[in-house]
Amino acid sequence: MGKLDGRTIVITGAARGIGQGVAQRLGAEGANVVVADLNEEGAKATAASIADAGGKAIGVGCDVGDRDSVKAALDAAVAEFGRLDVLFNNAGISKTQHFMEVTEEDYDRIMRVNGKGVLFGIQEATRIFQSQGDGGKIINTASIAGKEGFPLFPAYCASKFACVSLTQSAARDLAGDHITVNAFCPGVVTTELWDQLDQDSRDVGETETEGQLINEFSENILVGRTSTPEDIAGLCVFLASADSDYITGQAINVDGGMLVH
Repeated sequence: MGKLDGRTIVITGAARGIGQGVAQRLGAEGANVVVADLNEEGAKATAASIADAGGKAIGVGCDVGDRDSVKAALDAAVAEFGRLDVLFNNAGISKTQHFMEVTEEDYDRIMRVNGKGVLFGIQEATRIFQSQGDGGKIINTASIAGKEGFPLFPAYCASKFACVSLTQSAARDLAGDHITVNAFCPGVVTTELWDQLDQDSRDVGETETEGQLINEFSENILVGRTSTPEDIAGLCVFLASADSDYITGQAINVDGGMLVH
């Protein structure tokens, strides 16, 4: 028996990185997983990996910055598995740049995915939960960058502060519908995203060598190493399970001790 047997869970941005690792763990715990990603081919590949391991999953294309696309992905979950129990608003993007170099286009592009995508996901999942009448769970991928502003990531930090704020506001507003809303806040996770940020850092002249950005940014991790998606997945299973039913409105750090406050 898995901790998530029979629960239908949609997770966005799960074609790679944190989302992929979490989706695979959710499948291993018995969930019916809907992998949603702008990269539909990648979403289907992640779903196939879950099915190959004995789980149940489908992959769908989804642009989280487009409300109709989000609604379609959630409707696909209901059509395939009969209901929706949990939504992970996980899709996210970033860019390494100095504060004075942030353009309106940069800011809007990041906020469209990391901010508006969370808003749309919460709203559209809530409509389904309300129609089902027995509550649900929403889990947002925030970041330690939603707790503290860092240089080189100003737009990203702003978007993750927005994610934490939306988590808190939704938790307060939706509690009467028996909907819990929480977030988890990773630190440095070794995924393709950090490869991109590392290259961006060299492009703007902040660092000189490959891996320098992540190494310098990780110096204060108390457990002595960066994290992997597998380090995040255990908390995600907990938040998606009945074990977390009395927790809402929280943004929980899972960062190896980068922030201790």
